[in-house]
Amino acid sequence: MATKPFRPEEARRIIQFLHRPAVFLNMTDNWPGRDWTLEHLALCLEEKTVRFRIGKLCEQRAPVFETDCSYVEATLAEFLCWTRGSDAASVGPFADYPLSEYWAYADYKYIALLFQDKTAMFKDVLWSDFGYPGRDGRESTLWVGTNGANTPCHLDSYGCNLVFQIQGRKCWHLFPPDDTECMYPTRIPYEESSVFSQVNVIRPDTCRFPAFRRARAHLVTLEPGQVLFVPRHWWHYVESVDPVTVSVNSWIEMEVDDEARIGEALTKTIICALKTKPSVDNKDNWLNPTEDGISTHDENMQYLNLAVKAYTNKRSLHSEDWVRCAEQPSPSALKRDSSGHLKTLVTEPVTSFSLPFGSHLIPVTCHADMSQKPTITNPKEALISKDNTLFHTQKGTKPLHTETHGKEEAISVSEEEEEDGNGGAVYGRISTNDVLDCLLHPDVIALATKLMIDRQKELE
Repeated sequence: MATKPFRPEEARRIIQFLHRPAVFLNMTDNWPGRDWTLEHLALCLEEKTVRFRIGKLCEQRAPVFETDCSYVEATLAEFLCWTRGSDAASVGPFADYPLSEYWAYADYKYIALLFQDKTAMFKDVLWSDFGYPGRDGRESTLWVGTNGANTPCHLDSYGCNLVFQIQGRKCWHLFPPDDTECMYPTRIPYEESSVFSQVNVIRPDTCRFPAFRRARAHLVTLEPGQVLFVPRHWWHYVESVDPVTVSVNSWIEMEVDDEARIGEALTKTIICALKTKPSVDNKDNWLNPTEDGISTHDENMQYLNLAVKAYTNKRSLHSEDWVRCAEQPSPSALKRDSSGHLKTLVTEPVTSFSLPFGSHLIPVTCHADMSQKPTITNPKEALISKDNTLFHTQKGTKPLHTETHGKEEAISVSEEEEEDGNGGAVYGRISTNDVLDCLLHPDVIALATKLMIDRQKELE
């Protein structure tokens, strides 16, 4: 068996120190999961059906959210026939969706459920090689799509991702957390673990979203056998660029601080309260299909109170700990671990860790111009610079629209009330969703969370 470029403990350490996306090469050469092509999976799953999300192959300025898509239930064998243009597809579940006009995506399918009667397949994906003992396909999701299949640009609230590309290629557009102001975050459609961007990042409407010009896009095309690491809170848009793509994702949970839990609880309380209120502009599909259902206001308030209580209890406990620390002969020698518990200060010097970028670990580079092509991670086509970052030549760029273009047209829209198709009055330019975008902006939620915590302190 060929030696891997990084031992499990080395890979885990790299992930812990990585604060930007990076691609691991030559880490999956002996994984049985490398054989999980569409043909192989279709044979394994036989008559088991999965849900496919269907979207139109067209250029538009708005993101295609899950709530805008159609859905069909089909076996992977039926999907395979459709991708091959078989005559059988003309009478199957994809009959109404010509391959030349539509893309299909079986996304976020839990492998533990798909292969619950073939548990041996869990061992085909060996995340233990990345320093996570016992982690395999059970803690992973399967993604199967066609050319053009995409995931709207979003950030994951709670954890980071390891993405194993198996068949075909996917183009990733990633943006750092500091670019959130440029991404125009929205909670519609609502998904508890994700925040979406209002921008179509590959065809941005820079007249409507001028700040997106400052967004720092990190682009990479993931090749079969490679593993992409996506750090926590990095925005990402993903699109399949080959006729068939198969990948496996492992979402690694990270500890969520209590203030973040309060913010999420507050967000859920506000959005459910406003969107479940009967009104003329509350008829959209605001709840993402990935969510189980709508919580009642009482349930949301109960969860909010529990989140605040968890924060105050931990703070109170920490205060008591520090009182005890003051009685110790050397309080400066006491520190806390990641769980908030006191630990003895390590006197040994902490050695710096240099990330081993090179032919086996490639950082995803930043491209200031969104018209540039993605990073190529094929070692034969890539060039490594002196500082071990990846670069390649670019030909031809498209100028962005000027900032003033189209403003007059936007301003001239009538602010008077109109009538809907049933003769009922609708509101002017400000909708319930506009109100929510303002109320649920990350900065507003952070401020409201702080005020809520301060109020709780005053009541104690």
